[in-house]
Amino acid sequence: MGKKTKHIAERESMSKHYFAHESAYIDEPVTIGRDTKIWHFCHVMSNAVIGEGCVIGQNVFIAGGVKIGNNVRIQNNVSIYEGVELEDDVFCGPSMVFTNVNNPRSHVSRKDEFRPTLVREGATIGANATIVCGHTVNRYAFIGAGAVITRDVPDFAMVYGVPAEIRGWMCRCGVQLGFEERDDVGSDHQKSPHRADKERGCVSGLLHRLR
Repeated sequence: MGKKTKHIAERESMSKHYFAHESAYIDEPVTIGRDTKIWHFCHVMSNAVIGEGCVIGQNVFIAGGVKIGNNVRIQNNVSIYEGVELEDDVFCGPSMVFTNVNNPRSHVSRKDEFRPTLVREGATIGANATIVCGHTVNRYAFIGAGAVITRDVPDFAMVYGVPAEIRGWMCRCGVQLGFEERDDVGSDHQKSPHRADKERGCVSGLLHRLR
């Protein structure tokens, strides 16, 4: 066990408020919330902020200055670059990709041109999806596996494809909402959620936003 890894293990045994595997590298200073777990081969750079109850999977990189909320799940092989912010309850699927520069060149430094990416509360990003920088993934949005995000994603929207398009709507608990046509007010066609969706009790916020 190397000196730095040994220091990490000793620090954890004293503090006990979060867990980091002995193979993880955590630079100082950082802020890591209670009950967060950081698994094998991760690297958390200095000045990163990670909330409570998060799970950081294997081989995850978190850049300095990144802010991660509470109860966030980051699956294996994800890099959270400078300029990215994850709010509470965000899910990042395996090998999904963030970016922070739109026009990178190896021989041109653009560290002062990073474009921010905000992933808002409750959003899900599927495996191997790519988030082009400078956009916002809004609350409880659901991004399908392999999608490429090139514009803002609305609250509760289900999107997939290359480039991603809105294909439907999701509730807070991650179930796709079904809609049925009705024309009980003359020729004015309206859409209402199926009874099963109403019974779940999780669509009121969505319906309010869709009106």
